[in-house]
Amino acid sequence: MRDVLTKPHHLIASDRVEGTAVRRPNGDKIGHIERLMIDKITGKVSYAILGFGGFLGMGTSLLPLPWARLSYNPRFEAYQLDIDDEELRRAPSFRADKDFDWGDRSQETELHRYYGIPPYWGGF
Repeated sequence: MRDVLTKPHHLIASDRVEGTAVRRPNGDKIGHIERLMIDKITGKVSYAILGFGGFLGMGTSLLPLPWARLSYNPRFEAYQLDIDDEELRRAPSFRADKDFDWGDRSQETELHRYYGIPPYWGGF
């Protein structure tokens, strides 16, 4: 049996990202990562889907966030999102029982405009 050394590194498996808390810079929890959206061509993470609200999965809202809007905060062992309550309420979202139309590039463009993040495919 091989000993596995645990060395710090910058990579994380996708199943370890799902369920990770998303917190404000002060540590207040906003929600958690439901899933990641990965560009099939480049292999890069394009979006994190933030789950928040609801009870036992019912009434949960899902917020597609450009991946570049999040940063990892090792102090909280969580992803950090600098967003206030009003910006969160106005943010483009969808219900857990519906899905975002990932085939509609105009919806993605609006997401990036809302967050002030250039689209991962270029332009703006």
